[in-house]
Amino acid sequence: MTLHRSDLHRRHEGPSADSPARELIDAGFGWEIADADILHHGLNLADVGHVLDLHYRKIISDDVAGQLLGVLADMHWTDPADFPYDPEFGEAYNSRERYFAARIGDAAGWLHAGRPRREAARVAFRIVLRRLIAELLASAAGFASKTCNMAVKHRETFMADQTYLQQAQPSTLGHYLLGFVPSALRDAERLKVALAQVNQSPGGAGCVNGSRLLQDRNYISDLLGFEGVIEHTRDAMWQVDTFVDALSTGVSLISNQSKLAEDLEIWSSQEFNYVDLAGPFTRSSVLMPQKRNPYALTILRGGNGVLVGRLTGLLAVVKTPSARSDNLIFAYGEVPRALSYARKLSDLAAGVVETLAVNEGRLWTMLESGFSQATDLAEHIMLECGIDYRTAYRIVGDVVKTASKNGQRGVDIDPAAISTSAQRVAGLNLSLDANKLADALNPRNIVASRSSAGGAAPSVVTAMAERYGEEATILASHAARELARFDDAEHKLWERAEGVRAAKRR
Repeated sequence: MTLHRSDLHRRHEGPSADSPARELIDAGFGWEIADADILHHGLNLADVGHVLDLHYRKIISDDVAGQLLGVLADMHWTDPADFPYDPEFGEAYNSRERYFAARIGDAAGWLHAGRPRREAARVAFRIVLRRLIAELLASAAGFASKTCNMAVKHRETFMADQTYLQQAQPSTLGHYLLGFVPSALRDAERLKVALAQVNQSPGGAGCVNGSRLLQDRNYISDLLGFEGVIEHTRDAMWQVDTFVDALSTGVSLISNQSKLAEDLEIWSSQEFNYVDLAGPFTRSSVLMPQKRNPYALTILRGGNGVLVGRLTGLLAVVKTPSARSDNLIFAYGEVPRALSYARKLSDLAAGVVETLAVNEGRLWTMLESGFSQATDLAEHIMLECGIDYRTAYRIVGDVVKTASKNGQRGVDIDPAAISTSAQRVAGLNLSLDANKLADALNPRNIVASRSSAGGAAPSVVTAMAERYGEEATILASHAARELARFDDAEHKLWERAEGVRAAKRR
């Protein structure tokens, strides 16, 4: 295809003189403005930091800096719902620009120096996300800590642990609950890393290759409380993996808690009657007087599904070619909302665990009435009689089948039953000591024997819970320090801004 000069001219003719189409406003600009309330605080800080940076480099005068900081101070105290964000003007930055111009005239134009509007949004986005990630980190640590406490409390609450909702082996509720802690701690560690990655400054990156006006990008980074500068300017403006990582970790955290919620929902049913949710975490039926539904667990499971959808949506939009705004326009609202909701769900899970009532008698009755000792019985026969495990497995399978038909329990199995099955299944004559067999079938003895690392023995559960609890405390302290540091950075930023305004007034 041959391009004529007139064609080339049209491709570089600048902004359209026409107003945006109503369809574009409704489908595009309206979407961007819908996230203005989320970015509002971050945009205020980003603008204050940029003004102070320009003033520090003597690019703008004391008078211009004072005017800009004055209007930004007013905006700081304005609720986003009361600010005139208007989709007619495009994204949130454009409404702010018109507002500034209406208040202080041409002085507002200096805010563009060395910075495109997308850079302001990128800075604001990270300011918003870093706080949300720190709060989610604190919540994950809180869930881990409270679950550890419950695990220790129930380290000797014996139960038949389950796989596929079938009785598996004797264990304790404490060991079961503690199994959800390592995943939460790993996600908390990932959130700690994600926080450090998000808390890097894109300030001074310009569009793609930096700015001649802002040679030292560390100044604004320090002003805004970032840990450092994203080195490559193109990466600073267009990276998305950092946000995917933070959101995917949040989804992983809630997915772990959703698994717990699904188990508890089944166990709280009348048919199982293992646990009861505290009243504040339930909701009654408006029709059926006898029903009290475990509503908190439904919210955890459904909320996890919502977050999975939001992660999938983010992955779908960030696959675009490089240096396109559409991949982050849709993330500005969705990622903060998802992280905020993940924190609420994690807090809910912690509340459920902390207040859970356990029907210990029911757990023991179901354990004693089943055959969860079968694996230990097969190992006992193997060791006592010197036969291979597969043969012992087949013998025990026949013993269990016969006992179940006769209405017996696992603890009722005796040497005669084993001898009969051994002869029938393998043609073997086996003789076992009755006292040793009874010890081998005792669920308490079985649990006590699980004393290797990570096992269900009460002492092991206690030691694990203490270590996990210490990790959770360290992670919670880190989150608290970061949140305090963000507060301090914002306080100092406004102090510096007020100092410039005061100097201008003098």
